[in-house]
Amino acid sequence: MKKPNLKSVAAASLLTALLSVSPAVWTAQASAGSIAGPTAPDAPKAPTAPKAPTAPKASSSGAGSSAATAAKSQSVKLTYPAATVNLQLGKQFPAAPKVKSSAQVQLLYATGNPAIAKVNEAGVLIPVATGTTTLTISVSPASAGYSGTLKLPVVVTKPAASNKLAFEPKLENRTVKAAGRSFAVKTVTIPKGMPVTTGYANRKVGTTQSLAGMVSAYHADIAINGAFFDSYSGVPDPYGMLISGSLPQHIGNTGTSIGFKWDGSAVMDTLRIGIRGSVSAPDGGTSSWYAYFMNRLPSGQSTATLFTPQRGTSLGFKAEHAVVVQRGVVTAIHNGADSLIPSDGYVIVYQGGEAGQANRFQVGSRVSYSLNMTNLKGSAVDWSGVHTAVGAGPRLVTDGKVTLNPTAEGFRDPKILTGGGARSGIAILRDGSVMIATVSGATMKQWAEVMAQLGARQAMNLDGGASSGMMFQGKTVTAPGRLLSNALLFGKQLRY
Repeated sequence: MKKPNLKSVAAASLLTALLSVSPAVWTAQASAGSIAGPTAPDAPKAPTAPKAPTAPKASSSGAGSSAATAAKSQSVKLTYPAATVNLQLGKQFPAAPKVKSSAQVQLLYATGNPAIAKVNEAGVLIPVATGTTTLTISVSPASAGYSGTLKLPVVVTKPAASNKLAFEPKLENRTVKAAGRSFAVKTVTIPKGMPVTTGYANRKVGTTQSLAGMVSAYHADIAINGAFFDSYSGVPDPYGMLISGSLPQHIGNTGTSIGFKWDGSAVMDTLRIGIRGSVSAPDGGTSSWYAYFMNRLPSGQSTATLFTPQRGTSLGFKAEHAVVVQRGVVTAIHNGADSLIPSDGYVIVYQGGEAGQANRFQVGSRVSYSLNMTNLKGSAVDWSGVHTAVGAGPRLVTDGKVTLNPTAEGFRDPKILTGGGARSGIAILRDGSVMIATVSGATMKQWAEVMAQLGARQAMNLDGGASSGMMFQGKTVTAPGRLLSNALLFGKQLRY
């Protein structure tokens, strides 16, 4: 089967992201807490690394700059609008946006007892069990010359009785007339604001698990398969965008993504993310760095990939150059060896034509990075309030009208362009609620017509074929024909 060639689209979007000078939407901060079946007929080709822009040469203020910086060290005042952080089981909470600091610095987050509540590097608190613990917010060592700490009590309680959804999720078997024929469609309508997360097989990127297994692990009530993934090469890496807890965990930069925001609303766009960072050497020299993939096994001759703890405890392969960053500081540089991924950091891998970037790092260097977000047209998009996202595509419906154009999104596979097969999809309805759906056989054009007939205001295709699967309240509605890499999970008492 001929796979779609996404090189031109991916390269264009990534170069736009990397070259953009617009402010970063998210700034990465080191975490101090937790954290084979038949070929999929709809699976796109693995992303191809674009020719990345040349980073500026290192600049240095001299060997004495470190001492000068230390002499100017100052205390940073950190404040939070409440004396206590209150959490409810089943709901994540974004604490970071509420933290104010007297200087622009990089912050670290940690909880005293991860068995009660965890926190990720984006400052998102994740309740685990009822009880009390402490959230510690501190200035990262990456912000040289600054110091500061804030401690807040965290209380986790059971969900309040007043936390009621606008309506109970509803499963329906519907017959839809579209494109000159009738289709048997299974749908689940989900109220706006129902807790949702991206589910990862075995809670890692790059493995597979049954849909039922993911539902059980995350204590989900509703599930549908998510992003395309490599189901035939032996390493089931995803292709699409995956975001959870406000942190990207896989950057695909292909197709269309749906994102869920903290205010309960959902958005849909051709999200593209570029990674751009800075590194300051112990002697004061500063330079920039970039990466264009995240949590994806290197392929091809050149690689610049960032690996987070969501990949696992180690890379799982011998990298040409691996830069280990912990709490914002380079702690090791490994050449030709596997590397552990620190729970409070990440590893940057450079190979082939990108190997020279590794020379910009030294043990002790301070490192930070930001994520620039654009759409396929290169226009900036604000997904700063998005905590969960899954990318697949193509887009089916925009503002209530069929807007199918898979080639514009980079798809080339005839089974997407003209062929038929089992389909999964997701839609945003006029009232802000979400509908997930599966159909046993349809062309992409027919699928778009069906979604429009079902009342979709916005709609997109998800992975299909043998991956198409849906569950509702513990029962299988559509049985997938293979193990899956990821899924979109909804539930009143999710275990994130």
